[in-house]
Amino acid sequence: MIWDQVVEFLQEPSTWSGPNSIPVRLLQHIWMSVAATVVAVALMLPLALWLGHRRRGAELAGAVVNIGRAIPSFGILVLTVMLLLELGVSVLSPWPVLIALIALAAPPIFTNTIAGVQGVSHATVEAARGMGLTEQQLVGRVEVPLSSPVIIEGFRISFVQVIATATLGALVTWGGLGRYIVDGFNQQNNGMILVGAVLVALLAVIAEVSLTLLQRAATPKGLRIGR
Repeated sequence: MIWDQVVEFLQEPSTWSGPNSIPVRLLQHIWMSVAATVVAVALMLPLALWLGHRRRGAELAGAVVNIGRAIPSFGILVLTVMLLLELGVSVLSPWPVLIALIALAAPPIFTNTIAGVQGVSHATVEAARGMGLTEQQLVGRVEVPLSSPVIIEGFRISFVQVIATATLGALVTWGGLGRYIVDGFNQQNNGMILVGAVLVALLAVIAEVSLTLLQRAATPKGLRIGR
């Protein structure tokens, strides 16, 4: 029975200590997900803020970035592995997974940031200019605070998607919680598969709830009252 396999897997000492333990795999999964999202933010946020503030070129740039949505993450992962093999980089490294996850995380961050900044009232922007704010001050003091709920929503979508998709890393022998699913299939251990799937689901739910609370906290008081 699958529940007997779950209990047996959870009772094994190696499940809780050692290089293949749940704490180690969980930290690997979190580290990879956070790293991919942070890199995507660093690459996409400045460009999206600039385009959103200028209110031009956003459609073309958005179309280019959204190509990443049309290509399956597994396809990006395979292409990255092949490219790194040609360059002499070991596929056992986390680089193939990291690159694939960055490509997955980038579109929501980019599109939400542009949509949020461009959604700020033109009258509000012009009033801030009339008060003598520079363009940089306008972005930092007006547009970013007012668009922060939409921007954080992009972060939330990206991070949750990355957490779920990072399980694919196990297909190129990288670690993370996906190893329990892949190894469980190889060993015909349904208990290990179930534990791995539940852990990934719980991690995604925790990230979803945490970023939703952050989104609410970052919403300016005036917008909360308006809503």
